[in-house]
Amino acid sequence: MSANRDILYVETAAELETLCGQLTGAQWMTLDTEFLREKTYYPKLCLLQLAVPGVVACIDPLAIEDISPILDVIYDENITKVMHAARQDMEILYHLRGTLPAPVFDTQVAALLLGLPDQVGYGTLVGELLGVTLDKLHTRADWSQRPLSPEQIRYAADDVIYLAQAYERLVARLGELGRLDWLTEDFERLVQPELYSNPPGQAWLKVRGINRIKGPSLSVLQVLAAWRESLAQQLDRPRGWLLRDDVLLDIARQMPGNLAALGKIRGLSERVVNRNGKHILGLIAEARNREPEPLPVSGPRRRLRPEQEALVDALMAVVRLSALENSLNPAVLATRKQLESLVADSESAEVMRGWRGKLAGDRLQALLDGDLALQVTAGKLNLVNL
Repeated sequence: MSANRDILYVETAAELETLCGQLTGAQWMTLDTEFLREKTYYPKLCLLQLAVPGVVACIDPLAIEDISPILDVIYDENITKVMHAARQDMEILYHLRGTLPAPVFDTQVAALLLGLPDQVGYGTLVGELLGVTLDKLHTRADWSQRPLSPEQIRYAADDVIYLAQAYERLVARLGELGRLDWLTEDFERLVQPELYSNPPGQAWLKVRGINRIKGPSLSVLQVLAAWRESLAQQLDRPRGWLLRDDVLLDIARQMPGNLAALGKIRGLSERVVNRNGKHILGLIAEARNREPEPLPVSGPRRRLRPEQEALVDALMAVVRLSALENSLNPAVLATRKQLESLVADSESAEVMRGWRGKLAGDRLQALLDGDLALQVTAGKLNLVNL
């Protein structure tokens, strides 16, 4: 177990066991990962960083055959896992164990309640809360290469060292504002498995250009996208390496009936035709006579009537006033597009739920119900109950 300025670099099973003992009794830990996925379907974990009060460690999963002891600690429900922009790290954990750790605390989400921008970056968060400028030298490093330099280890460890300080600062400030409980619903959503699974049957929804085809071609695309997704998962290769989206669309449009016609599809490699051509033709033959799944409802919103546009303006004023009162960016509460949907289609926007509902959604509903009004007093816009 080597140290880099009080950073533990863990690269053996014995060192990992020792570290797990040091983490006993922790109430929270900061967590980050370094990974690669340019050549794989699943992200390849290359380094796991964590910190608890008094301990900072970088764990080398490429050197340790079985990292399940530290996963047992991470999955301990008595320990809050603190991450920034948690979904990438959670995806890695989901693929390692097939389940998700809980509870979690995402500092990117929590920062919204202090007025920081939506999807604020880690460097910006640390700069705003701690006044620290982080080194970006190793942002594009290949973390699968060994040995890692002392500078790389320090760079990786900084992601959890300063995250711990930012977390404590966030908890303190949000506690003072009485807003910590508002985050519960957002954090619970982060541990829903459907966020991280990729069912092959739904892979067609991610194909660029699906709105340009219909009928039998759409049915063929749906079947081929599911096959490509399953194969990519099986081989652990990026789906685009097997068949690009544009090639998939061309096959679906042309629906070739033999290998010669299939081989003429632009961009389709001879290797794919030789290895998978007969199977692809079989999928086409099966799908072309089947009713496709309907496309998701999308497209441009219908044009609002002038009185509806005026109502959206009024709702936007409520959002802006609510944001001003709580020192938030209005876009964090609701966008104009969301309010247009609320007026035109009565869709339940995110602003009507959770902490956004507490700050603005309840007021929006009161305005729509005629229980709240906008009033100008001494040149200042106010909200008044009716």
